[in-house]
Amino acid sequence: MTAQARNFRLTFQKRWFWLVGNAAEFALEPRIFHSISLGLMVLMLVYVPYDLLAGMYIASLSCLIIAAIFFYEYYRSRFLRRKHRSIVFGVAGLVLLSVNYFANAGVEGSTDVIWPAYLLLVLTICEYRQMIVWLLVYMLAFGFVHALEHRYPGLVYYPFHDAAGQFTDHITAFPIPVISMAIVVGLFRRNYDKERTIVAQKDAEKARLLSILSHDLRAPFIQVQQYFELLKYDTLSQADRARLEQALKQTNDQGLNLVTNLLYWSRSQLDGFSMRLAPQPLAATLKNTLETTTRLCNEKGITVIAAIQPDIYVMADADMLQLVVRNLLQNAIKFTAPGGTIKIETEPDNNCCSIHVKDNGKGIRPEQLENIFSGIRPTPGTANEKGVGLGLRVCKEFMERQGGHIGVKSEWGEGSCFTVSIPVAVNAAT
Repeated sequence: MTAQARNFRLTFQKRWFWLVGNAAEFALEPRIFHSISLGLMVLMLVYVPYDLLAGMYIASLSCLIIAAIFFYEYYRSRFLRRKHRSIVFGVAGLVLLSVNYFANAGVEGSTDVIWPAYLLLVLTICEYRQMIVWLLVYMLAFGFVHALEHRYPGLVYYPFHDAAGQFTDHITAFPIPVISMAIVVGLFRRNYDKERTIVAQKDAEKARLLSILSHDLRAPFIQVQQYFELLKYDTLSQADRARLEQALKQTNDQGLNLVTNLLYWSRSQLDGFSMRLAPQPLAATLKNTLETTTRLCNEKGITVIAAIQPDIYVMADADMLQLVVRNLLQNAIKFTAPGGTIKIETEPDNNCCSIHVKDNGKGIRPEQLENIFSGIRPTPGTANEKGVGLGLRVCKEFMERQGGHIGVKSEWGEGSCFTVSIPVAVNAAT
């Protein structure tokens, strides 16, 4: 494939996905409807001039009406964000197919080829509870028009004067059901493959995380056990005892943080997980988190500078937001050497508030930045602090659930800046 052809293909795909709508804005059902509408509109508009030239004026008018209905419902769904009305397509199809049946040679025409294809489209875009109803209605309507032709054959108009015209009608009508079925099957196969890939990736990530956790969760308990074993002996000096207790406390803090993240993350994966979004005073919400961070920084010899405006209200789940900021601050402590500085600043605007957590620590290697929020195994901190990479993954998931997002900028050897953006609560302070 040449570069020009490749660019054309990429441009076409971008335009198509824009017309269909992306997964972040639309669920699977409306995206399928948009794809079907676009394909049918193009197909119907091709048949309008052809049927006119062939003298099939009723068929041409039917194609034009179907294209107009699909265009209106597509515009209503894609751009006005209103749910499409499958009953409009079902009733319109019944009327137009019945009329076209009698205007295009009845059972000898090509309308019978289009009936099942149109029913497939209706079944694809309607609600589950309506599928049986539409199936029965179309089967009854199909049988009724055929029985009516059998009883009153004079109702049928034959636009073809020779076998060649009838042959052409059948050949040109064949692409309608074929293309319709190809659109539906292609959409379902693509979405099935995509969902299957996502599920496989999640299963692999969960399996890897569990294998890591099975090791790291045991570490704090093993060290506590070893410490108690050492207490049996009187040979430990006070200095050695103090050093062991400090190491034990650090291990315990890391284990507690790991368990906390694990519990929050596992709860977020369960069906029925809910948030409590409400206007939150940002400074008050993060007060305890900052006090804990300051204590940990003092123990490591790190300076903390907090600049959070007191009048900012954000729309958030307080527990989630505290967990996110706490994880970012703990990461900053982990990768900042004694004598370093950590800053937490806010930057509000009309729609959202950005919270920046900056440090002048070791930074992040470029090859790690791309997958930093996907749960990769992290590197040890400046004091050999360990973790499993679950914290940043939890941060990303929780920010997205609250309607915000998280990003990072980092230079290896110079430090990092993590930024979370959260919607501002309008008029909450009043």
